[in-house]
Amino acid sequence: KDTLKILFPMSKIYSLFIVFLLPCICLAQNYKIKKNNFFNKLTKEERRIIVNKGTERKWSGKYNNHSKTGVYVCKACNNPLFKSSHKFNSKCGWPSFDDEIKGSIVRVPDYSYGMNRTEIICSNCKGHLGHVFEGERYTDKNVRHCVNSISLVFIDIETFLRIKANP
Repeated sequence: KDTLKILFPMSKIYSLFIVFLLPCICLAQNYKIKKNNFFNKLTKEERRIIVNKGTERKWSGKYNNHSKTGVYVCKACNNPLFKSSHKFNSKCGWPSFDDEIKGSIVRVPDYSYGMNRTEIICSNCKGHLGHVFEGERYTDKNVRHCVNSISLVFIDIETFLRIKANP
């Protein structure tokens, strides 16, 4: 009987772990950086931001004031992320987009630095892009994807259409 009393509470703890925590741990694995050659050609600074979830200095990114027509793709894997028509000037110091190309981005809760934010990562390589904010009323869509320029590559519309036509 004494052994059963000792084991029974432990089995409850293990049952709770299996039922509640194990699925969370398994789901979290989907958001880890893929171990692939996507990141082999990145510079030290690109790795700091894309792989290690860093942030580039405010106002320093080359796409902050960029306004050409085309598509922004992931620096690591070339996954199309944003159309230039999604871009707007939020005056926050980083490129801002009020929409994304469907299926290109995954949202992940981010509690780092004592904040409650939503990180955005590339759906293909899981590289860090930035954060998304809602309810700020910058645009009619009421969404701001705040993205590190260093996580992006811009492809003008003619080049993008040519690549898409001849993969």
